[in-house]
Amino acid sequence: MKNYLAIDIGASSGRHILGTVKDGQICLEEIYRFDNGQVRRNGHDCWDVEKLVESVKAGIDEAISKYEIESIGIDTWGVDFVLLDDRGEPCSDAVAYRDDRTKNADIEIEAQILPFVDLYSRTGIQKASYNTIYQLWALKKESPDQLEKASHFLMMPEYLNYRLTGNIVHEYTDSSTTALLDAVKKDWDFDLIEKLGLPKRIFGKLEMPGAVVGEYKGVKVVLPAMHDTASAYLAVPARDDKAVYLSSGTWSLLGVENTSPITTSESCEANFTNEGGAWGRYRYLKNIMGLWMIQSIRRELNQVEYVEGKGGDAKKEALLKISDYEQGRKYSFAELEMMARGAAEYNVTIDVNEQRFMNPESMIGEVLAAAAAEGEAPSTIGELMQCVYNSLAECYAAAISTLSFITGKTYTSINIVGGGSKDKYLNALTAEATGLEVFAGPTEGTAIGNLIVQMIAGGEFSDLEEARKAIAR
Repeated sequence: MKNYLAIDIGASSGRHILGTVKDGQICLEEIYRFDNGQVRRNGHDCWDVEKLVESVKAGIDEAISKYEIESIGIDTWGVDFVLLDDRGEPCSDAVAYRDDRTKNADIEIEAQILPFVDLYSRTGIQKASYNTIYQLWALKKESPDQLEKASHFLMMPEYLNYRLTGNIVHEYTDSSTTALLDAVKKDWDFDLIEKLGLPKRIFGKLEMPGAVVGEYKGVKVVLPAMHDTASAYLAVPARDDKAVYLSSGTWSLLGVENTSPITTSESCEANFTNEGGAWGRYRYLKNIMGLWMIQSIRRELNQVEYVEGKGGDAKKEALLKISDYEQGRKYSFAELEMMARGAAEYNVTIDVNEQRFMNPESMIGEVLAAAAAEGEAPSTIGELMQCVYNSLAECYAAAISTLSFITGKTYTSINIVGGGSKDKYLNALTAEATGLEVFAGPTEGTAIGNLIVQMIAGGEFSDLEEARKAIAR
């Protein structure tokens, strides 16, 4: 029996999950878990990369001390990157996607390079302030010397693989989130890259999931679908092609799998994205703000900082407006859910996809202000949470309606995977708002999708269809 190790890293935490196949079923064991946060460096919100590397290695070491490991695979969020110089040393900070350095980058590119509708027709990628294309544009303006020094452009999981193996290998699914790939050719759009004034030399050959990167302490390192949503979508045990997928975590990624990109004007206007999937598939989906809002509210209530030293006064002012807030109390997600249930009569909703919720000084303050503009602002924690819960469910319903219009399909169910699949209240509100049957789980969908690629490469399953049957068991 072979053991495979999935390292799944999100915006707030990471986990090392051991996977084995027993009697046709995929069995999981959590080996290691660690926090992931941000620090302020050179005026920007950045990932603490060295801490990430240490945590990744510590978890692997824990696993290999207990088990013989067949292979390792890492997945993370998309869009963020590290630049390396010709000595293989970092020559840029790992600036986090919620940082505001990309403000107006889209406007400048559209005015100076090409309209967004043309960019979308080439790349198929939604407009989002955090896209890599906008990050690189901002970097070129602010610190052109970093691009001049750069010899290699590595997405975050590629950089972690580099630190494990010493090898630079680029992966398709994560690279597709840059908005720098030709959607049809599944490769870098070097004409676009040249138009943007970016050095073509830093963008290396792309490999598909399943390729071998190298070894760490004698254990093979394999490319899974390195973008976490691409891994999560692999783990969806859908009944048929009328199912909508919802990867529910810090982000809510709602959509379907396609065999070709959809880059029509309707799709562009709706801001759906065509991200790369394993084996050349496309994840056609809508990015929705997701549980980031709930996570942020909980951190503020518990007086926990996500970025060191940020948002102090704004958070204090917002908490003063919540009548039942108890300073010093530690609120759990379960408690917040119960408080929301107790405030079911509160019915003001907001547009959760507004830019104001992307990286606010105070999430509570922004929700209160947005709700006040629509009606009556929440005055209790329960009303605050009910506002967010209802708003997320309404946004899911609207996205499914648009998805149905664009694809011409009628959808009959929703498969929710990821940590959010455990939120029974949100699942119930989603079923009510959409009128569709909701299937919840697996919770560790991203880790399972990561493991599936490794297991197919290791000969455990012949293909994705066989692997998904094992998940359904």
